[in-house]
Amino acid sequence: MDISIIVIGDELLIGQVVDTNSGDIARMVSPYGWSVREVVTVHDDAAAIKGAIERALLQSDVVLTTGGLGPTKDDITKATLCDVFGGGMHLDESVAANVNSIFRKRGLQMNDLTRSQAMVPDACRVIPNDLGTAPVMWFERDGKVLVSMPGVPFETRHAFSAHVLPALLEHFSDRSVIEHRTFVIVDISESALAEMLAGWEDALPAGFHLAYLPQAGYIRLRIDAVGIDRDALIAKLDELSGSLREIVGYRIVAEEDLAPEEILMRLLQMRGLTMGTAESCTGGNIAHRMTMLPGVSEVFKGGVVSYSNEVKMHLLGVKEQTLATYGAVSEQTAREMAEGACKALGVDVAVATSGIAGPGGGSPGKPVGTVCMAIAMPGGIYSTTLHLPGDRGRVIDRASTTALLRVVLALR
Repeated sequence: MDISIIVIGDELLIGQVVDTNSGDIARMVSPYGWSVREVVTVHDDAAAIKGAIERALLQSDVVLTTGGLGPTKDDITKATLCDVFGGGMHLDESVAANVNSIFRKRGLQMNDLTRSQAMVPDACRVIPNDLGTAPVMWFERDGKVLVSMPGVPFETRHAFSAHVLPALLEHFSDRSVIEHRTFVIVDISESALAEMLAGWEDALPAGFHLAYLPQAGYIRLRIDAVGIDRDALIAKLDELSGSLREIVGYRIVAEEDLAPEEILMRLLQMRGLTMGTAESCTGGNIAHRMTMLPGVSEVFKGGVVSYSNEVKMHLLGVKEQTLATYGAVSEQTAREMAEGACKALGVDVAVATSGIAGPGGGSPGKPVGTVCMAIAMPGGIYSTTLHLPGDRGRVIDRASTTALLRVVLALR
């Protein structure tokens, strides 16, 4: 099924706001085998919005619009939708009650502009917006569906995942059955993995497709299957998953679409281990990613951001002689940081990072992008040195991801 996304707003075209809604939507529909045919950004102009909608309805099964639903004069999407689908507008009591409830909770006074949020086109079916005042609206024409959603990203993400996507799945339930499997794969490049799987991929039966989704530090590999018999698809996916495991081996660290920190949390829980961090160049980013996970307090106990040598020595017990002989960016220092974190935090496992994120600070022997990391765990201390490309932000992100995944590999 083809989807067109229309993103509405002058603020997007002048770079004041960056569109994240289309990416969020694409990620949510992809597992069902639906494809986003196009993403179009238009300014707050009725003719531009109408033209984009009419073109999208000609080529896609579903059109999703975001933005232009506020109470101000430049928010003209609802009036334009009346022009496209016909009819006028009426007061929707459910939207009015939602707006009143939100304003009461915030201690704000209603005005005429706010009340206008409850006016909706006659041709639409209203879908709840649990997090905001702008209505989500469902339209149908000639077998096609258009859903208009607010532009605020957290409202759009919630409305689409909680209400719009389930409604679309039900509405198009007579379409082909779609199943998929996702594998998280580490310790191999995309090209090397593609070469490893070339024969296996060539032998895939009709209706089955392999998608390579490389990330910084790992690869998500997804098998998509389309057919008419769900049980048969699942049985074949089970068979293919088994043969894939035999080929790729230890490099598969998860068989769900999980972030590295989620994989590590589940592994720590399964092993009954606790973890902490000692971070220099990553500046607490590893700890931040872990603590974003609900329930992680069961396994993650804390971290030390030891940016200076003084903190490395005083809080983590790194020896002055080690720093003088090998430098802060060295495997020797990282190993002492990890060992010190285990003692200071009282944890079973600790990961340490020390490096040069740039743009300055590099040398011929230790260029920008050099990151030393170590893992202290029951049974020993392991260390490695990485040379990562990119600017400061990319080096920090890549180092954090790699550290999380190296702990996963060390514990498996």
